[in-house]
Amino acid sequence: MKYLIGILFLMITTAGFAQQKEQPLVQFSGITYNADSVGTIVPYVSITNLSQSKAVNTSNYKGYFSFVAHEQDSIRFSSVGFAPVTIVIPANVNKSYTVKITLKPQIINLPVFHIFPWATTDEFKKDFLAMKVADDDLEVARKNVSRTSLLAMQNTLARDAREIQSANGQAMHMRMVNQNSVQPNPLLNPLAWGSLIRQISAGDKARGTD
Repeated sequence: MKYLIGILFLMITTAGFAQQKEQPLVQFSGITYNADSVGTIVPYVSITNLSQSKAVNTSNYKGYFSFVAHEQDSIRFSSVGFAPVTIVIPANVNKSYTVKITLKPQIINLPVFHIFPWATTDEFKKDFLAMKVADDDLEVARKNVSRTSLLAMQNTLARDAREIQSANGQAMHMRMVNQNSVQPNPLLNPLAWGSLIRQISAGDKARGTD
């Protein structure tokens, strides 16, 4: 009986050592790509060896990675915005194994969240009713071409080159037309003297009322 127990213990111990036997080492290399875009590299992908205490490696900015692993190790590739991918290194790969990893973009639609600057619905209604609606483009254009707006701009804006040239042309034309005629002297015009006297009289009366 003792011999039988010893044989059974020896068989169990041998099986345990056989299971714990380390798999052959392999140089695991590859490049990480985007599955939806041919030839597009996915850089800085996290690579976790799930079979070796979750040892973590990272691909470089060109998506290339290379590290030592074991045959039949489970390797997981993960990156922000992509679905994780897990592969198993096959056995008998002759000390090196190169693979092309394609990561599928993962889109997560978040629920819509509305933010309102009002504490209650009543405050929103009050502000909405008191809100001044801005003019549309047609109303703004109508105001800009109104007579009041044009007169205001005419009084404030300086003359441009076209207006100055037109005024000079008219003055030159008048001089050419009247160059052979006798220019009247305003001092000899009785109507002008009468207008001057009325202006002086009105000015005296205006000063007398102060």
